[in-house]
Amino acid sequence: MSPSVAELLLQRLERTPPGPEGGLCSLEAATALGLDHQTLVGAVKSLQALGEVIEAETRATTRWELSAEGEEVLRDGSPEVRLFHSVPSEGLPQSDAMKLPGAQVGFSKAMANKWLRLDKGAPGGPRIFRAVGAVQDVVQNSLRQVQDGNGDSLSERERTDLKRRKLLLEVGSWRKLPFKAYNFSALGLPPTCGHLHPLLKVRSQLRQIFLEMGFTEMPTDNFVESSFWNFDALFQPQQHPARDQHDTFFLQDPAEAPELPASYMARVKKVHSQGGYGSQGYKYEWKVEEARKNLLRTHTTSASARALYHLARQGKFTPVKYFSIDRVFRNESLDATHLAEFHQVEGVVADRGLTLGHLMGILQQFFTKLGISKLRFKPAYNPYTEPSMEIFSYHEGLKKWVEVGNSGVFRPELLLPMGLPESVSVIAWGLSLERPTMIKYGINNIRELVGHRVNLQMVYDNPLCRLDA
Repeated sequence: MSPSVAELLLQRLERTPPGPEGGLCSLEAATALGLDHQTLVGAVKSLQALGEVIEAETRATTRWELSAEGEEVLRDGSPEVRLFHSVPSEGLPQSDAMKLPGAQVGFSKAMANKWLRLDKGAPGGPRIFRAVGAVQDVVQNSLRQVQDGNGDSLSERERTDLKRRKLLLEVGSWRKLPFKAYNFSALGLPPTCGHLHPLLKVRSQLRQIFLEMGFTEMPTDNFVESSFWNFDALFQPQQHPARDQHDTFFLQDPAEAPELPASYMARVKKVHSQGGYGSQGYKYEWKVEEARKNLLRTHTTSASARALYHLARQGKFTPVKYFSIDRVFRNESLDATHLAEFHQVEGVVADRGLTLGHLMGILQQFFTKLGISKLRFKPAYNPYTEPSMEIFSYHEGLKKWVEVGNSGVFRPELLLPMGLPESVSVIAWGLSLERPTMIKYGINNIRELVGHRVNLQMVYDNPLCRLDA
């Protein structure tokens, strides 16, 4: 049975003379016994734990080790010697010599040692020739002494030169250096992380505002919508200009919606073509083929129509407050304030007895939470709201009033075919996500906020969105 590390250490200590100058160096003992240094240290601590078996003390020493590059020089020779041996008797073009491994360092050292000479006027370009017959690799010999444990025998100049060439490492030299006291209260470098786009910051804050006001988020997962839900259910006539290809992106495949609610569609057809619920309608031939056409939704009001339809089908009416924030698509001409693809924010409140005054009050509260206090309301026309209002806010950067949204009270021709009670009113408003973001961040061109012209450094530099309460 082979002896343990502790036994080997005790046997070696017995052969060591006692006294202050005696004892063993753990590094030397580990090398002599062929052990890892940490393994030997573990054995020392185990013996110390037994009591008065051995005594050990920590001593700071400096020793020399070869770097990875030094190991390579020890194995293959120094760059200058390798370059010298690579130069034949007829010489070597300098351009070819510089392609050899370590040639940059080797050439400068060999020239400094006057082992090589450079003929700049040689035919074909500068050429390197040997200047001496043979050379001795002093660097490799010095590294071999260090490897054999005789690094202290080298002169200070030799060690400094090897350290400067990064061939030699002074292990433990840091113990001699003065260190500044460590400040545990100092702040560290901020970790590298992702950054939210200003649109996402404002979207998150808008969502929080809606939730604080007691709203429930509607499902808005239908980017592709039928013309029925996008237009017809909202009492928008089939010959309305907004339904032209100049304003709407229609789909070729699938071109039509497979199913529509039959009884509800019949009521919508009647109110469009014949009137009803106190309205004379539009008096035109309503076509189901037109209603089935698929398109990229032009507003999230189609999601509001679906939500109100499901509310009507519940039977007993209960007041609700809905909101949505999602993407919509319109065939717009691009300019500083318009894009073909943008986000719409929409709020809907359904209850008995709601009026235009309720709408203006909730809009003032909503936009104040958004940090936009300078508001103006302008009468407007919408096919599915009456009365209707456009919402304007003053843009400090553009120095003018900018439209930020639209609002109104849903018409009975929209609500009653769904099956909602006649006493129920629905107030609603919609705005783009981009324009309030431009106002909050002082961006004058929407194409600098969304699209290929966005400056990504702007995303990094802009602070967190803090909307004034």
